[in-house]
Amino acid sequence: MIQSLHIKNYALIDALDIHFPNGLTIITGETGAGKSIILGALGLIMGDRADTKALYDPSTKCVIEGRFQVGNYGLQAFFEENDLDYEKELIIRREITPSGKSRAFVNDTPANLKVLQQISAVLVDLHQQFDTLDIHQMGFQIRLLDALAGNQERLAKYQSKFRAYTRDRQQLERLRQQNATAQQELDFKRFQLSELEEAMLLPDEQESLEREFSSLSHAEDTKRTTAEAYQFLCESEQSIIDQLQTLTQSLQGAAKVDPKVEELQQRLLGLTEELNDLGNAMERHAEATDFDPERIQELQGRLDQLYRLQKKHQVSSNRELLDIQERLQSEVSAVENIDEEIERLLQAVEKAESKLREKAESISKNRRRVAPDFAKRVAATLADLAMPAAMLEVDFQPLGQLTLTGLDEVQFLFSANRGSAPKPIKNVASGGELSRLTLVTKSLVANAMALPTLIFDEIDSGVSGDVALKMGHILQKLSSHHQVVVITHSPQVAAQADEHLFVYKKDEGNRTTTKVRVLQKDERIRAIATMLSQNPPSDSALENARELIGA
Repeated sequence: MIQSLHIKNYALIDALDIHFPNGLTIITGETGAGKSIILGALGLIMGDRADTKALYDPSTKCVIEGRFQVGNYGLQAFFEENDLDYEKELIIRREITPSGKSRAFVNDTPANLKVLQQISAVLVDLHQQFDTLDIHQMGFQIRLLDALAGNQERLAKYQSKFRAYTRDRQQLERLRQQNATAQQELDFKRFQLSELEEAMLLPDEQESLEREFSSLSHAEDTKRTTAEAYQFLCESEQSIIDQLQTLTQSLQGAAKVDPKVEELQQRLLGLTEELNDLGNAMERHAEATDFDPERIQELQGRLDQLYRLQKKHQVSSNRELLDIQERLQSEVSAVENIDEEIERLLQAVEKAESKLREKAESISKNRRRVAPDFAKRVAATLADLAMPAAMLEVDFQPLGQLTLTGLDEVQFLFSANRGSAPKPIKNVASGGELSRLTLVTKSLVANAMALPTLIFDEIDSGVSGDVALKMGHILQKLSSHHQVVVITHSPQVAAQADEHLFVYKKDEGNRTTTKVRVLQKDERIRAIATMLSQNPPSDSALENARELIGA
């Protein structure tokens, strides 16, 4: 429910604070006093588009702020989804700068207009005479029947199962499409996978083969150069080993008398031994190295195979080829297993559909059970509101497939005049007729259906006297279950108020501003008497006003 509305610098309003209690709040005032301005300000925090022409003072910003109690509306999930701070008291603020920039805030967190519209749709039902009203909408009509039939809990369970069923159906269709596409590519992927598997790839094989191929390709040069090195070190007439041994012997005499020379001689001996070992190693390597054209050809063939596969798959290593092989294996397996998954899902969908149809048929039965009595009650109440020939029919059309609301398409058919065939409401009802029909239907479900704050703008237009009084009684009854705000020119309706707000204009210097004040008992009597007669009201009008109020 709405608790308060703060308006600053909007249209004819400099600054205004309006508080809304529970029950029925009536707003009256002379034509042009600013009642529609208040609705315009409320529309801004409900997500309407902003216009800088509406600024009272074009040099400063406009601020509209509404406070709502939302603890009973189940909005926690919505707040979480939109990254908003949830509190039981909700504050929606809208700001419009002189430059035309508009900003919106929900509990001080910036929000876009779509969020405002979604929240306000839950909190406020703003009924203006020529709006597209929810009574037109088939979705609202079926919710109304479900409320009367006590279907809410049953329908909530059905819808939870239906959403799961829908997800499975969508997944089934995706798998079928995926399967159709995948089957076309499966043979090619199997061929690629077979080619890679037959290659029996090893992660580091390529590097090892390349090293061996390079070594064998240069075997003759290696054999010749290592043999020559051995000869040069050990076997030639003037080999390095022989020369070092001769040099070592020449130092033997000096080494006996000079410790330093002895140390140098020992180092020379060590070098000779190292070179001798090195020469022997050269000899062994030369003897072990053989040119093997068959092995070279084998290596070349294997490397060519690897290079060809890498080029084909646009990679440069065996490891990448193995990654591709693993992916292909996974994709082929997925396609090969998809038929099993399709069959599993198909059985689950068929089973779920069967159970959902049972639930939907039960829901439909309840709707059809309450529809005739509801239609009779609507006609009877409309007759009290000077529409004696009005008739409502609830038309049920069975659907071939399940929907979120079951197996019914429900449409209210209406006729206001005797002899006229009932037709869809949007095609036949005038503004005044539609206003009364809306009020009647909502009053009949007030006990059974959670409704937001109901705001009616001149719902009593075109009616007066006893009809207006009965309409006032309906509004009063409706307000015992829901917060109701009514803008009216009817004294009979105004007399039913729990709180009466009076909108008026006041001249302040060279400006005219719109003001609102709460009328006390005597002021209410005078205001209603004025609506009944003239200003100042006559004594009989004052007495009539007291009678209407019950004072």
